[in-house]
Amino acid sequence: MSKPVIISGIQPTGNLHIGNYLGAVKNWVELQNSGKYEMYIFIADLHSLTGTQTAEERGKQIKITAAELLAAGIDPKKTTFFVQSEVDGHTELNWVFNTVTHVAELERMTQFKDKSAHQEKNINAGLLTYPILQAADILLYKGEMVPIGQDQIQHLELTNDIGRWFNNRYGVFFSEVKPLLTKIPKVMSLLEPTKKMSKSLGQGHVVELADESEVIEAKLKKAVTATEGGADAPGVQNLLLLLKEFSDAKVHTKFTEDEKNGTIRYGDLKTALAEAISKAFTDFRKKRAEYLTDEKKLQKVLDQGAKSAKKVADQTMAEVRRLVGIK
Repeated sequence: MSKPVIISGIQPTGNLHIGNYLGAVKNWVELQNSGKYEMYIFIADLHSLTGTQTAEERGKQIKITAAELLAAGIDPKKTTFFVQSEVDGHTELNWVFNTVTHVAELERMTQFKDKSAHQEKNINAGLLTYPILQAADILLYKGEMVPIGQDQIQHLELTNDIGRWFNNRYGVFFSEVKPLLTKIPKVMSLLEPTKKMSKSLGQGHVVELADESEVIEAKLKKAVTATEGGADAPGVQNLLLLLKEFSDAKVHTKFTEDEKNGTIRYGDLKTALAEAISKAFTDFRKKRAEYLTDEKKLQKVLDQGAKSAKKVADQTMAEVRRLVGIK
Protein backbone atom coordinates (compact mmCIF):
# COMPACT_ATOMS: atom_id res chain seq x y z
CA MET A 1 0.00 0.00 0.00
CA SER A 2 1.19 3.50 -0.79
CA LYS A 3 1.85 5.91 2.04
CA PRO A 4 -0.46 8.90 2.66
CA VAL A 5 0.85 12.05 0.98
CA ILE A 6 1.61 15.04 3.23
CA ILE A 7 2.38 18.48 1.80
CA SER A 8 3.47 21.71 3.45
CA GLY A 9 5.55 24.76 2.69
CA ILE A 10 6.99 27.95 4.10
CA GLN A 11 7.62 31.36 2.59
CA PRO A 12 11.23 32.60 2.36
CA THR A 13 10.45 35.92 4.02
CA GLY A 14 12.95 35.79 6.86
CA ASN A 15 15.19 33.53 8.90
CA LEU A 16 13.48 30.72 10.80
CA HIS A 17 12.61 31.58 14.40
CA ILE A 18 11.50 29.45 17.32
CA GLY A 19 7.85 30.14 16.53
CA ASN A 20 8.31 28.66 13.03
CA TYR A 21 10.22 25.75 14.50
CA LEU A 22 7.71 24.77 17.18
CA GLY A 23 4.73 25.62 14.99
CA ALA A 24 5.74 23.73 11.87
CA VAL A 25 9.32 22.57 11.23
CA LYS A 26 9.70 20.33 14.29
CA ASN A 27 6.46 18.57 13.37
CA TRP A 28 7.56 18.13 9.73
CA VAL A 29 10.75 16.43 10.86
CA GLU A 30 8.85 14.11 13.20
CA LEU A 31 6.35 13.16 10.48
CA GLN A 32 9.20 12.61 8.03
CA ASN A 33 11.16 10.43 10.44
CA SER A 34 8.12 8.33 11.35
CA GLY A 35 8.37 6.68 7.94
CA LYS A 36 4.57 6.59 7.68
CA TYR A 37 4.13 9.27 5.02
CA GLU A 38 5.26 10.42 1.61
CA MET A 39 6.44 13.95 2.38
CA TYR A 40 6.61 17.04 0.17
CA ILE A 41 8.09 20.17 1.73
CA PHE A 42 8.64 23.23 -0.42
CA ILE A 43 9.88 26.80 -0.19
CA ALA A 44 6.92 28.95 -1.25
CA ASP A 45 8.77 31.60 -3.21
CA LEU A 46 5.81 32.27 -5.53
CA HIS A 47 3.66 33.10 -2.51
CA SER A 48 6.35 35.48 -1.27
CA LEU A 49 5.86 37.63 -4.38
CA THR A 50 2.72 39.06 -2.75
CA GLY A 51 4.93 40.70 -0.11
CA THR A 52 7.34 43.59 -0.14
CA GLN A 53 10.75 41.94 -0.53
CA THR A 54 13.12 43.16 -3.20
CA ALA A 55 14.31 40.68 -5.82
CA GLU A 56 17.76 40.60 -4.20
CA GLU A 57 16.33 39.97 -0.74
CA ARG A 58 14.11 37.17 -2.02
CA GLY A 59 16.88 35.41 -3.91
CA LYS A 60 19.16 35.48 -0.89
CA GLN A 61 16.43 34.38 1.49
CA ILE A 62 15.45 31.37 -0.62
CA LYS A 63 18.96 29.97 -0.15
CA ILE A 64 18.98 30.77 3.57
CA THR A 65 15.58 29.14 4.12
CA ALA A 66 16.70 26.03 2.24
CA ALA A 67 19.88 25.79 4.30
CA GLU A 68 17.95 26.31 7.54
CA LEU A 69 15.31 23.68 6.80
CA LEU A 70 18.00 21.14 5.97
CA ALA A 71 19.94 22.08 9.09
CA ALA A 72 16.77 21.71 11.16
CA GLY A 73 16.32 18.12 10.05
CA ILE A 74 14.51 18.00 6.71
CA ASP A 75 16.15 15.02 5.00
CA PRO A 76 16.08 15.03 1.17
CA LYS A 77 16.45 11.23 1.25
CA LYS A 78 13.14 10.96 3.11
CA THR A 79 11.31 14.08 1.88
CA THR A 80 10.83 15.62 -1.57
CA PHE A 81 12.27 19.05 -0.78
CA PHE A 82 12.19 21.76 -3.43
CA VAL A 83 11.55 25.37 -4.39
CA GLN A 84 7.97 25.99 -5.56
CA SER A 85 8.82 28.07 -8.65
CA GLU A 86 11.06 25.33 -10.04
CA VAL A 87 7.98 23.19 -10.73
CA ASP A 88 5.80 24.96 -13.30
CA GLY A 89 2.79 22.79 -12.55
CA HIS A 90 2.06 25.01 -9.54
CA THR A 91 1.33 28.05 -11.69
CA GLU A 92 -0.49 26.13 -14.42
CA LEU A 93 -2.84 24.37 -12.01
CA ASN A 94 -3.28 27.64 -10.16
CA TRP A 95 -4.66 29.21 -13.36
CA VAL A 96 -7.02 26.32 -13.99
CA PHE A 97 -8.32 26.63 -10.43
CA ASN A 98 -8.74 30.40 -10.89
CA THR A 99 -11.33 29.64 -13.55
CA VAL A 100 -13.52 27.50 -11.27
CA THR A 101 -13.36 29.72 -8.17
CA HIS A 102 -15.79 32.59 -7.58
CA VAL A 103 -14.38 35.88 -6.33
CA ALA A 104 -16.94 35.96 -3.50
CA GLU A 105 -15.35 32.83 -2.02
CA LEU A 106 -11.99 34.60 -1.84
CA GLU A 107 -13.37 37.81 -0.37
CA ARG A 108 -14.69 35.99 2.68
CA MET A 109 -11.26 34.60 3.61
CA THR A 110 -10.21 36.13 6.92
CA GLN A 111 -6.49 36.04 6.18
CA PHE A 112 -6.94 38.35 3.17
CA LYS A 113 -8.03 41.08 5.57
CA ASP A 114 -5.14 40.32 7.94
CA LYS A 115 -2.51 40.35 5.19
CA SER A 116 -3.92 43.52 3.66
CA ALA A 117 -3.72 45.28 7.00
CA HIS A 118 -0.01 44.46 7.23
CA GLN A 119 0.79 46.02 3.84
CA GLU A 120 -1.75 48.73 3.20
CA LYS A 121 0.39 50.24 0.40
CA ASN A 122 0.59 46.95 -1.48
CA ILE A 123 -2.84 45.28 -1.47
CA ASN A 124 -2.28 43.34 -4.69
CA ALA A 125 -4.50 40.79 -6.41
CA GLY A 126 -2.15 38.02 -5.26
CA LEU A 127 -3.18 38.63 -1.65
CA LEU A 128 -6.75 37.85 -2.67
CA THR A 129 -6.02 34.85 -4.88
CA TYR A 130 -3.14 33.19 -3.04
CA PRO A 131 -5.48 30.58 -1.42
CA ILE A 132 -6.04 29.28 -4.96
CA LEU A 133 -2.30 28.80 -5.39
CA GLN A 134 -2.28 27.02 -2.03
CA ALA A 135 -4.93 24.65 -3.35
CA ALA A 136 -2.77 24.01 -6.42
CA ASP A 137 0.27 23.39 -4.20
CA ILE A 138 -1.61 20.63 -2.39
CA LEU A 139 -3.67 19.00 -5.13
CA LEU A 140 -0.83 18.99 -7.68
CA TYR A 141 0.72 16.12 -5.67
CA LYS A 142 -2.60 14.47 -4.77
CA GLY A 143 -2.11 15.59 -1.20
CA GLU A 144 -4.12 13.62 1.33
CA MET A 145 -3.19 15.42 4.53
CA VAL A 146 -1.82 18.83 5.46
CA PRO A 147 -0.36 19.49 8.93
CA ILE A 148 -2.06 22.67 10.12
CA GLY A 149 -3.30 24.49 13.17
CA GLN A 150 -6.94 25.30 13.86
CA ASP A 151 -6.52 28.81 12.41
CA GLN A 152 -5.78 27.36 8.95
CA ILE A 153 -8.88 25.20 8.65
CA GLN A 154 -10.67 27.78 6.48
CA HIS A 155 -7.95 27.57 3.83
CA LEU A 156 -8.06 23.79 3.68
CA GLU A 157 -11.84 23.92 3.37
CA LEU A 158 -11.42 26.19 0.35
CA THR A 159 -8.90 23.74 -1.15
CA ASN A 160 -11.51 21.00 -0.92
CA ASP A 161 -14.16 23.31 -2.37
CA ILE A 162 -11.91 24.11 -5.33
CA GLY A 163 -11.22 20.43 -5.94
CA ARG A 164 -14.96 19.72 -5.83
CA TRP A 165 -15.78 22.60 -8.22
CA PHE A 166 -13.21 21.24 -10.67
CA ASN A 167 -14.66 17.72 -10.35
CA ASN A 168 -18.20 18.97 -10.88
CA ARG A 169 -17.24 20.71 -14.10
CA TYR A 170 -14.73 18.31 -15.62
CA GLY A 171 -15.19 14.92 -13.94
CA VAL A 172 -14.03 13.45 -10.65
CA PHE A 173 -10.27 13.65 -10.35
CA PHE A 174 -9.23 15.34 -7.10
CA SER A 175 -9.90 13.75 -3.71
CA GLU A 176 -10.65 15.42 -0.40
CA VAL A 177 -7.70 16.60 1.65
CA LYS A 178 -7.85 16.10 5.40
CA PRO A 179 -6.29 18.33 8.05
CA LEU A 180 -3.62 16.76 10.19
CA LEU A 181 -4.34 18.90 13.22
CA THR A 182 -1.26 19.31 15.33
CA LYS A 183 -0.82 20.53 18.86
CA ILE A 184 1.10 23.69 18.10
CA PRO A 185 2.63 25.62 21.01
CA LYS A 186 1.52 29.21 20.52
CA VAL A 187 4.76 31.14 20.78
CA MET A 188 4.26 34.82 21.47
CA SER A 189 6.39 37.92 20.83
CA LEU A 190 9.09 38.60 23.41
CA LEU A 191 8.21 42.30 23.53
CA GLU A 192 4.45 42.12 22.94
CA PRO A 193 3.38 38.78 24.44
CA THR A 194 -0.26 39.29 23.47
CA LYS A 195 0.78 38.96 19.81
CA LYS A 196 2.02 35.86 18.01
CA MET A 197 5.79 35.79 17.43
CA SER A 198 6.35 37.10 13.93
CA LYS A 199 9.21 38.43 11.83
CA SER A 200 6.97 41.28 10.74
CA LEU A 201 6.98 42.72 14.27
CA GLY A 202 10.74 43.26 14.24
CA GLN A 203 13.98 41.55 15.27
CA GLY A 204 13.56 42.12 18.98
CA HIS A 205 10.30 40.20 19.00
CA VAL A 206 11.75 36.89 17.79
CA VAL A 207 14.54 34.47 18.61
CA GLU A 208 15.99 33.11 15.39
CA LEU A 209 17.34 29.58 15.23
CA ALA A 210 20.61 31.01 13.90
CA ASP A 211 21.06 33.52 16.74
CA GLU A 212 24.31 33.10 18.66
CA SER A 213 24.26 32.69 22.44
CA GLU A 214 24.96 36.33 23.22
CA VAL A 215 22.21 37.50 20.86
CA ILE A 216 19.66 35.15 22.42
CA GLU A 217 20.65 36.32 25.90
CA ALA A 218 20.36 39.99 24.91
CA LYS A 219 16.92 39.49 23.37
CA LEU A 220 15.60 37.57 26.35
CA LYS A 221 16.87 40.19 28.79
CA LYS A 222 14.47 42.64 27.15
CA ALA A 223 11.56 40.17 27.13
CA VAL A 224 8.42 41.38 28.88
CA THR A 225 7.60 39.42 32.05
CA ALA A 226 5.21 40.35 34.87
CA THR A 227 4.76 44.06 34.20
CA GLU A 228 1.03 43.37 34.28
CA GLY A 229 -0.95 40.49 35.72
CA GLY A 230 1.70 39.13 38.07
CA ALA A 231 2.96 35.60 37.49
CA ASP A 232 0.00 34.88 35.20
CA ALA A 233 1.10 37.63 32.80
CA PRO A 234 1.34 36.52 29.13
CA GLY A 235 5.06 37.27 29.02
CA VAL A 236 5.82 34.97 31.94
CA GLN A 237 3.68 32.18 30.55
CA ASN A 238 5.40 32.53 27.16
CA LEU A 239 8.87 32.15 28.68
CA LEU A 240 7.77 29.14 30.73
CA LEU A 241 6.30 27.55 27.62
CA LEU A 242 9.61 27.96 25.81
CA LEU A 243 11.49 26.59 28.81
CA LYS A 244 9.27 23.51 28.72
CA GLU A 245 10.06 22.98 25.03
CA PHE A 246 13.81 23.51 25.16
CA SER A 247 15.02 22.79 28.68
CA ASP A 248 15.34 19.83 31.00
CA ALA A 249 12.07 18.83 32.66
CA LYS A 250 13.55 19.40 36.12
CA VAL A 251 14.51 22.97 35.24
CA HIS A 252 11.02 23.71 33.93
CA THR A 253 9.41 22.16 37.02
CA LYS A 254 11.57 24.28 39.34
CA PHE A 255 10.67 27.57 37.68
CA THR A 256 7.00 26.60 37.41
CA GLU A 257 6.89 25.89 41.14
CA ASP A 258 8.76 29.12 41.91
CA GLU A 259 6.17 30.97 39.86
CA LYS A 260 3.31 29.40 41.83
CA ASN A 261 4.76 30.23 45.22
CA GLY A 262 5.90 33.72 44.23
CA THR A 263 9.66 33.20 44.55
CA ILE A 264 10.48 33.18 40.84
CA ARG A 265 13.37 35.39 39.73
CA TYR A 266 12.78 36.45 36.17
CA GLY A 267 16.42 37.19 35.51
CA ASP A 268 17.30 33.59 36.37
CA LEU A 269 14.43 32.33 34.20
CA LYS A 270 15.69 34.31 31.23
CA THR A 271 19.27 33.10 31.72
CA ALA A 272 18.18 29.46 31.95
CA LEU A 273 16.01 29.83 28.85
CA ALA A 274 18.77 31.53 26.86
CA GLU A 275 21.17 28.70 27.68
CA ALA A 276 18.59 26.05 26.76
CA ILE A 277 17.71 27.59 23.40
CA SER A 278 21.35 28.18 22.49
CA LYS A 279 22.25 24.58 23.33
CA ALA A 280 19.26 23.19 21.42
CA PHE A 281 20.40 24.79 18.17
CA THR A 282 24.18 24.39 18.42
CA ASP A 283 24.22 21.65 15.80
CA PHE A 284 21.72 23.58 13.66
CA ARG A 285 24.00 26.63 13.50
CA LYS A 286 26.94 24.48 12.43
CA LYS A 287 25.02 22.70 9.66
CA ARG A 288 23.46 25.96 8.47
CA ALA A 289 26.89 27.53 8.03
CA GLU A 290 28.11 24.48 6.11
CA TYR A 291 25.24 24.64 3.62
CA LEU A 292 25.59 28.40 3.13
CA THR A 293 29.31 28.08 2.38
CA ASP A 294 28.71 25.31 -0.16
CA GLU A 295 26.03 26.70 -2.46
CA LYS A 296 26.67 24.06 -5.11
CA LYS A 297 25.77 21.32 -2.63
CA LEU A 298 22.68 23.23 -1.56
CA GLN A 299 21.52 23.81 -5.14
CA LYS A 300 22.09 20.15 -6.00
CA VAL A 301 19.72 19.13 -3.21
CA LEU A 302 17.07 21.57 -4.46
CA ASP A 303 17.51 20.54 -8.10
CA GLN A 304 17.07 16.87 -7.22
CA GLY A 305 13.99 17.66 -5.18
CA ALA A 306 12.46 19.72 -7.98
CA LYS A 307 13.16 16.93 -10.47
CA SER A 308 11.34 14.41 -8.28
CA ALA A 309 8.44 16.78 -7.63
CA LYS A 310 8.15 17.61 -11.34
CA LYS A 311 7.65 13.94 -12.27
CA VAL A 312 4.55 13.76 -10.09
CA ALA A 313 3.35 17.25 -11.05
CA ASP A 314 3.68 16.54 -14.77
CA GLN A 315 1.55 13.40 -14.44
CA THR A 316 -1.17 15.37 -12.66
CA MET A 317 -1.10 18.19 -15.20
CA ALA A 318 -1.23 15.81 -18.19
CA GLU A 319 -4.51 14.45 -16.84
CA VAL A 320 -5.83 17.91 -15.92
CA ARG A 321 -5.13 19.17 -19.44
CA ARG A 322 -6.93 16.19 -20.92
CA LEU A 323 -9.93 16.75 -18.66
CA VAL A 324 -10.25 20.47 -19.47
CA GLY A 325 -9.69 19.90 -23.19
CA ILE A 326 -6.36 21.64 -23.79
CA LYS A 327 -4.14 18.60 -24.21
